[in-house]
Amino acid sequence: MEIKSRVYLDSNATTGLSAELQSQLPAFLREFGNPSSIHWASRGPKTVLRETRQELAKQLGCHPLELVFTSGGSESNNTVIRMAFETFAHTERCEFITSQVEHPSVIKAFQNLETLGAVVHYVPVNLDGQLDLEFFNSQLSERTALVSIMLANNETGTIFPVQALAEKAHAVGALFHSDCVQALGKIPLNLQDLGVDYASFSAHKFYALKGSGLLYAKRGAPYVSMIHGGGQERHRRGGTENTLGIFALGLQARRLGETAEHAEQMKDLRDYFEMKLARDISGVKVTAKNGPRLPNTSSLVIPGVDGETLLMSLDLKGYAVSTGAACSSGNPEPSPVLLAMGLSREEAQSSLRVSLGWETTVEEIDAFLLTLKKTVEHLRALQTHGASHDLSP
Repeated sequence: MEIKSRVYLDSNATTGLSAELQSQLPAFLREFGNPSSIHWASRGPKTVLRETRQELAKQLGCHPLELVFTSGGSESNNTVIRMAFETFAHTERCEFITSQVEHPSVIKAFQNLETLGAVVHYVPVNLDGQLDLEFFNSQLSERTALVSIMLANNETGTIFPVQALAEKAHAVGALFHSDCVQALGKIPLNLQDLGVDYASFSAHKFYALKGSGLLYAKRGAPYVSMIHGGGQERHRRGGTENTLGIFALGLQARRLGETAEHAEQMKDLRDYFEMKLARDISGVKVTAKNGPRLPNTSSLVIPGVDGETLLMSLDLKGYAVSTGAACSSGNPEPSPVLLAMGLSREEAQSSLRVSLGWETTVEEIDAFLLTLKKTVEHLRALQTHGASHDLSP
């Protein structure tokens, strides 16, 4: 089958490189020096580290020295969680709070702490994806060392009340961390206003390179290096810095001021998509629709079709979407996030995630809607008649 065009609707998984970045990367490849050296070859990379840190601090509302360059969101999340455990290991603060719908890099990091004796409370969510605040309040105490709640969910787009939760945590002396990976470039973000002690970011979710990320650690908050080495990042993260990835992140950081404008455009397009979807395909349900959510994300349940089969069929037609978190691709089990929200296994296995980007157009959405409608009708007919899964209508 010849694919006439390709349409990318999986921006929560990763994003393509911006046009500006693609044009400027080749020139930076000549900057090969180690920023820790003191000769001429190090000056360019060293300048990139300094200027990128300054630009990110300006855009995110923090001090440059509060930012640590990492390999991505997973490293940043694991660093904070393990660091908090080691900081409070021999104190009465031996409990942790997170939610049931965090990214696997948070959930699995806490599960590892449980094997070491930590007590972890997992806050449940309701059908709208919102946290059970009564449960949260009941578990928060002076025994709590760290609370880790994401700012926005990668599968449903649900936005959590991090600022209010951080205030509650601080009232009992606990630290607060937020996985902000999905928020960058989708909603305006100011770390000082957010009021967290730690925050994690990933470059490839914002049109930059994979393998590069950021950890915000508020001045005065405990910090213990988890990667020991040559003293880079002011002894907070050992290892030669990924200067190419940091250069790319710095270029994109200058565009963070455009977030509000693009967020409005994506919201209008997402609402248009969901309105036409409800009209064209019977039984479709948008999960977490009734609460605050990212402007680019539609988490769908489409009864009568298997999500993986639908995904593969759309892929053959040139459309890139997802059935959940890309980090769990290839996993036949239904999404733990959707199950935690109270969806049945059948509903979770009929899910589809559509996540728009800054460059998504209405023409692409119209074409996708037409293809999605035909594909769903075809798969439902196959299921009704018990036919084999021919993916081409």
